Formats: sequence, C-alpha cells, structure tokens
Amino acid sequence: MDITIRQAVPDEYELIGEITAQAYLQDGLLDFGESDEYLVELRDVAKRAAAADVLIAVADGHVLGGVTFVPSGGPMADIAGPGEAEIRMLAVAQEARGRGAGEALVRTCIVRARAIAGCTRIVLSTQRTMHTAHRIYERLGFTRTPERDWNPVPHLDDITLLTYQLTL
Repeated sequence: MDITIRQAVPDEYELIGEITAQAYLQDGLLDFGESDEYLVELRDVAKRAAAADVLIAVADGHVLGGVTFVPSGGPMADIAGPGEAEIRMLAVAQEARGRGAGEALVRTCIVRARAIAGCTRIVLSTQRTMHTAHRIYERLGFTRTPERDWNPVPHLDDITLLTYQLTL
C-alpha cells in the first residue's frame, strides 16, 4: 500500500477534523470527553488551514490521518520560537493505524522544515500517554526537551504536555 502525503483541500476539512477528533476521543486524550473545549479546535480544520499547512495521508483513495505543520510561528504555534517549525495535531484513524501513515506525515513535516530558510529545528508538544507517537518521534531523531514542557490549561494542575525537538 502506497501512502501519499499532500495538502488537504477544503472538501476534506470536515473528514480530517472528524478523524482527528475521534482519534483523541478514542484514545482518551480529552479530559472532558465530548464536552472538552479542545474538541472544537480539533474539528476546525479550516481555521488551521488558514494559518498553517494541514497535511493528510491518503492510500487507495482513503484519508488515513493528518497533521498540522506550522512553518514559522503565527496563531497556530504553541511553542515554536524564531527559527522553529512546529508539528501539531498528528492523528491517524483507528482503523488505519500500524500502516505507517503517522510516520509518513512526520517525515513530510521534517522535509518541509528543512526547506525553510533559517529554520533550525522542529518542535512539538505531546501528551504523556501518546506512546506510539513518542516512538515515531524518537525513531526519527526527536529528543525530549523537558525544560519546555508546559500546561495548556493552567488552572488544571495535572495537564502537562511533554515537548520534543529535532535539530535540523
């Protein structure tokens, strides 16, 4: 099975938003389940696409998953600083996992970052329980940056996102 990575088009935004939302829900990554405020953000692919690159993995005409690639700062960047690109919202549909889509999406982000003049690293945030994603990042050379770990919901003490970086 050949996986193609390409930019999402508007007709695919609803589908990739739902794939992303369901991946987070099914993996228990949203503290408040269906009522979690972040679910709205995960589903709003048009908003992401207006400020960053939304890439999708496609095989045999089916969308397997997607990722948001933030080339340099802007409203979609959580932790990227000058000279850094950021990977956000990597998600693969439950039924498509284990076929290499997630790794292919991350590899494409690395290639894109290397093509950006002045970009010296890629950064990302991840939840503690995203073990499969951690293995992908580490296999591709990302290293943990605990000094950058952060809490996206400061009034809740138990939510700390782990951070990784890849020096280009």
